[in-house]
Amino acid sequence: MKFKSGELPLTVVMITLNEAHNLNEALDQLEGWASEVFVLDSFSNDETINILKKYNVIYKQRKFTNFGDQWNYALDCFQIKSEYTMKLDPDERLTKELKHNIEKSIKINSKVNGFTLTRVLCFLGKKLPIKQNILRIWKTGRVKFSDVLVNEHPIINGKTGHIGGELLHIDSPNLEHWYNKQNKYTSSEAKSKFLKNKLSFNPKLFGNSDQRRMWFKQNFSYIPLRFLLLFLYYYIFKGLFMSGKEGFIWSHLRTEVMRMREYKFYELTKKNSLKDI
Repeated sequence: MKFKSGELPLTVVMITLNEAHNLNEALDQLEGWASEVFVLDSFSNDETINILKKYNVIYKQRKFTNFGDQWNYALDCFQIKSEYTMKLDPDERLTKELKHNIEKSIKINSKVNGFTLTRVLCFLGKKLPIKQNILRIWKTGRVKFSDVLVNEHPIINGKTGHIGGELLHIDSPNLEHWYNKQNKYTSSEAKSKFLKNKLSFNPKLFGNSDQRRMWFKQNFSYIPLRFLLLFLYYYIFKGLFMSGKEGFIWSHLRTEVMRMREYKFYELTKKNSLKDI
């Protein structure tokens, strides 16, 4: 018995590691809509595999190396037959408007090789004014991912378009999960910097938004009063003060994530070893 597929010429691919808390909702929104769903799992030890079996989703398992490598393997190991492929994370939800616009766009627009979507952050049950335009849909076979430890991104040749609507990013089900996730993420970031791995994009202060983001990441530790300025950037400039207590908490925690990353990098340089992190 197969996944309950829809008629849309679009295959959704996900990678998972202990995503049982997200998978039921993630798969519910895809049943009867996407033509197929494929999942590459990194040997989850929760109920992830049982849920995939319940939905009759085709999955494979592979030890996690880094995000870029895992995504490239996922795109290569499954036989994707549909015209379009979509990358979806288990903690993301498609609004009705977005699903409708995706259906419309991929049926009538054959002049572009991919589409960006607007991802909106949700934190502690509240939608925050943190948005990203990210490439998530492309003509099958037209994308490879940057081979980096963290902050992987799809690389595509040719024109891209944009599909309106919101892709909701449910950051974490609770703060305990959020802290655990950020602890792992900052360790990976510190390791990547210690090993002098290449960044996701070429860092340029006066480049595009991705290049500017990489420049600030590369040079953040040299900026005076950086943690205060980063908090004010999120809370005032990005408008999170309008989101009440949730906006204040997220602005503070995001600042602390950068502090964790910096302290872990310092620890690595002091020990000159990756052994204990």
